[in-house]
Amino acid sequence: MKLDILAFGAHPDDVELSCAGTLLVEKNNGKKVGVVDLTQGELGTRGSAEIRKKEAMAAAEILQLDIRENLKLPDGFFKNDEAHQLRIIQAIRKYQPEIILCNAPEDRHPDHGRSAQLLEDAVFLAGLIKIKTTDDNNELQGVWRPSYVFNYVQDRYLHPNFVIDISDVMEQKLSSIRAYSTQFNNPDLNEPQTYISTPDFLESIIYRAKMYGKMIGVKYAEGYISKKMIGFNNFDTFIKQIT
Repeated sequence: MKLDILAFGAHPDDVELSCAGTLLVEKNNGKKVGVVDLTQGELGTRGSAEIRKKEAMAAAEILQLDIRENLKLPDGFFKNDEAHQLRIIQAIRKYQPEIILCNAPEDRHPDHGRSAQLLEDAVFLAGLIKIKTTDDNNELQGVWRPSYVFNYVQDRYLHPNFVIDISDVMEQKLSSIRAYSTQFNNPDLNEPQTYISTPDFLESIIYRAKMYGKMIGVKYAEGYISKKMIGFNNFDTFIKQIT
């Protein structure tokens, strides 16, 4: 299946926390959207790989994803090396997205920054014809390089290059986050308290969306970083649509 937008996350729930609103907006616009999780989040203090898989699929239903796939790379220990780059290249060539969304270039969790660099390198390599990869049927894949790669903002504040209005889908975004009932605030669970399981953490996600929304005069927004200059054909496309 060819996708318009493919979001990569180092762990299940990275996408929900950071760019779920954007995926919902684009899905409502008729785009095909999907998620590839690099790891199963098996090193997480709460829950397990099996439970998080069920939670990820529940979140996928809420987000109306066209596909969700987990590459099962080692949580905490995947590397930006040839073997792991080839896994990412296979996924890019498989889904042929026009736009890729990926982890923040630097963040509290070291997997996030490492994932961002892994994606950046793999995106370039995916367009090289002399790098050979095969699909699930062991057939040779064609080359593919998306038009854009955007990093979503995660735990640490990073000033975005642009933001996307998610006001109409904010409640769905929060529902997709809450699908990970083992990871976030759930007083019914007898699990150790973690950085993300406190009530304040989810509140911080809401406040961040409000802050980004305020930048463009809307209620909620998600922020993105782009290393590539974004251009316009004329001033008509540049005129601000949000007032």
